[in-house]
Amino acid sequence: MRVFHGFEHLPRFIRPAVTVGSYDGVHRGHRALIDRLVAEARAQGGESIVLTFEPHPRITLGRAEGLQLLTTLEEKVALLAGLGVDNVIVIPFDRRFSALSSLEFVEEYLIGRVGAETLVAGFNHRFGHDGLACDAPELASRLRIVKVGACTVDGVRVSSTAIRRLLEAGERAAAERLAGHPLPEHSRMEGAKEESKPFK
Repeated sequence: MRVFHGFEHLPRFIRPAVTVGSYDGVHRGHRALIDRLVAEARAQGGESIVLTFEPHPRITLGRAEGLQLLTTLEEKVALLAGLGVDNVIVIPFDRRFSALSSLEFVEEYLIGRVGAETLVAGFNHRFGHDGLACDAPELASRLRIVKVGACTVDGVRVSSTAIRRLLEAGERAAAERLAGHPLPEHSRMEGAKEESKPFK
């Protein structure tokens, strides 16, 4: 798997199928989406690409109080590699990037820089500071959109937030059932008001 930092030196990808998100923890819900991404890319004879963020958007936007990330960037990349992803693009998520509209992001980056043809997204995914739904007509006219439904385990909808709450409550075994893999020791919650420390 190839890892790129930023958009400056990207190669020409073959029929790219892309997905965009923080993917903190690479949990069961993420894995269902990534499995679909890889399958869609292979069906089209193309490459799968995950675009993720560094740092987490909540940190850049000043909303990180109480946030304990489940995986470091290195751990996240390793988990994605294990799922058969061809490429990861790490987006430096700064204030300028956060101000992009959904259409600016899609036109300039997903299509303009990456050459995306297919977008695989979660059922409730939204783009840009304007929060445009992934299947909005404005986006669907530019990309082939594949939506992936919610993932539940034991009746609980899997999400990074749900996993963090279980860890905060001391329910590590339940958190790892949602994650689908052992969580790193640093993902233990150290207190609701501890500042996020995502990278070492």
